[in-house]
Amino acid sequence: MNINFRNAGASVAKKAAALGLSVLLVAPVVSADDFDGKDFGRQVENLIEAQSQKLFGVGKPLNESAPPTVGPYRTPSQKASDQVLLAKGLKVEYLTREAGNNADMLAFFPADNPTHLIYCVEGGRELLAPNKWNPSVQRVNLSTGVVETILRGLDRCDGIRTTPWDTVLATEETNDGSAYEILNPLATTEINTTGRGVCGAAATFNPATSNIVKRTALPCMAWEGLIVLPSGVVIGGDELRPGTSVGSGGGGPNSDGGAIFKFVPTTPRTTNGPINDLANSPLTGGTAHAMQVSCNGNNQQFGQGCEVGNAAWISVIAATARANANANGATGYYRPEDLEMDPKFKDPDNALAIRFCWTNTQSEGAGSFGEVMCAIDAAPLTAQPNGRTVLVYRFIEGDEDFNSFDNLAFQPKTGNLYVIEDHDNGDIFACLPDGADRDIKSDGCVKIFSVKDSSAEPTGFIFDPTGKVAYLSIQHSDDTNMPLVDGYPTDDILKITGFDVGGSGKKGK
Repeated sequence: MNINFRNAGASVAKKAAALGLSVLLVAPVVSADDFDGKDFGRQVENLIEAQSQKLFGVGKPLNESAPPTVGPYRTPSQKASDQVLLAKGLKVEYLTREAGNNADMLAFFPADNPTHLIYCVEGGRELLAPNKWNPSVQRVNLSTGVVETILRGLDRCDGIRTTPWDTVLATEETNDGSAYEILNPLATTEINTTGRGVCGAAATFNPATSNIVKRTALPCMAWEGLIVLPSGVVIGGDELRPGTSVGSGGGGPNSDGGAIFKFVPTTPRTTNGPINDLANSPLTGGTAHAMQVSCNGNNQQFGQGCEVGNAAWISVIAATARANANANGATGYYRPEDLEMDPKFKDPDNALAIRFCWTNTQSEGAGSFGEVMCAIDAAPLTAQPNGRTVLVYRFIEGDEDFNSFDNLAFQPKTGNLYVIEDHDNGDIFACLPDGADRDIKSDGCVKIFSVKDSSAEPTGFIFDPTGKVAYLSIQHSDDTNMPLVDGYPTDDILKITGFDVGGSGKKGK
């Protein structure tokens, strides 16, 4: 396809090339009706939508979200296609209809050649029967759809990751949320957390097990998004809004929002392969730190308004991480939720550097539409208050149709970033990497999915290692018409196919 740009400069040519289009440069001819009175921004949107198959590996994207529904929508007889609107060419089926209610973040196990999805159930701590607590961590067989419960009795389990040493790290999104490491997650079954313990204290389990341990060296906070590096470094965000009251774990009307935290192990892991004893995990001990962004070069100048710039890591105590961050000048954000590492990022001058991105959900009702932030950490094992090793910048900004960002998923092969909305009838947008243009933001987004049930929202979106298959949880639907499973309400987890990664793969930055 040839696009005839009049008065096209180098930046326009690079932008078009990044979109996979050839450009014809012609002599500048400028007139008042160059664009026939049309909105140029809308023309750009039309262009990216027309190229959806090439750029995103899917056909025509969605123009509108699913219409709202009233009352209980979910029924036992519904087809999977009744749950979501899909861009052209995509297909959907059920993986399971028996995931625990509020099934949230998803992780593959094993990570590279998965046989199961392991996921958090974001329900509050609840005793269902004698010695039977609420389901918190479950696994579902990718071939059969059979669901089994690994761990019970956590409080709002949310963030979950498979570690590079083949354990699972599950975390809680509550004011005193902690992290729990699970060994042999396909063989560990029906363990009850009889006592969560306070921040910094061990948890107790029944039956007693050596396969699960609460990692008290990691920050105590409202966990959701996190990354786990091969060294054992963990980076995650505290899902806290600014001005949160003291009773909710904040510091009052002028308190900061949630900080981004880093755990650095005492003994970084230098070997590959799985461990067979949790004592060999790098998460046994280490130091906790909170990110502090400076907005005056390398000078230490921080506070409200300094949300982008050069960042350092200030020391905090794991058990009091949230209070320490607020008191000591860590940068606060508006409800940091999912946090993901960009698997395609490479710095040609620094093999250690990583890029991670996270969502700030904010509040669409207040006209604060949400944002995706990204950071490049040049020295992941470094955490010094005077060493500004991190560059933080905004990557995507929300609007009236695309807002309340929650989950993220980088698509393997393409580097496209899928962004999931945190509200009823939520949508999922696919966003391009940043190309060779002048700015440092995504080159554009299109709407790919929309949840049909107004009592539910999308969450936990994840691609398998091929990038061709995705899984999605339809969370907290009205279950009036649905039977309980194991004495607990349920959610649907969908399997979505039809993504074409062959025509994509634009190199981003």
